[in-house]
Amino acid sequence: MNSHMTNDADNAIQLAHRKVIKRMLSDPSAARSEITIQGRVGDGLACTVREGKFTAVTDLGYGMGGTVAGPSPGFYARTAIAGCVAIGVKMAAARDGISLRTVDVAVTTDFDDLAIFGLGDSTAAPVETRILIRVDTDVSLQTVSDMIENVLEMGPWFLALRDPQSVVTRLEVG
Repeated sequence: MNSHMTNDADNAIQLAHRKVIKRMLSDPSAARSEITIQGRVGDGLACTVREGKFTAVTDLGYGMGGTVAGPSPGFYARTAIAGCVAIGVKMAAARDGISLRTVDVAVTTDFDDLAIFGLGDSTAAPVETRILIRVDTDVSLQTVSDMIENVLEMGPWFLALRDPQSVVTRLEVG
């Protein structure tokens, strides 16, 4: 444990994590969850997505036939990765008593856009994704590096990007 805690936010995160870890360890089955998000496209390409009390709109640019009613779906995918990694690093640091002033994450993806039209030999999946993590801290590089390595092994959206997984689709017509 590093004793460089410097702010109330980090203390609150640490306390919250202690409580939730204790609760999860007392009943590990309660730690499993299923979350559903619903998206609907009507006229045009704009998709309204809802999960509980949250709503977002995603769309494509004019060149693709959209109306730019919101960012592209790829924006939200990259947002999930950047947010998951940045928040995960900050959570782990607070939980471990490591003071980080800021955590910045940049996610860069390379694509072959022919593939989204079924053209060419490439897949529509990103050709490569690069993640840059910058932290502002006085803690040693080795301490931060070790912590981030652990965080990446626990980050759901980082792992969803990195690791193969089971994806099941079902079609309903009517």
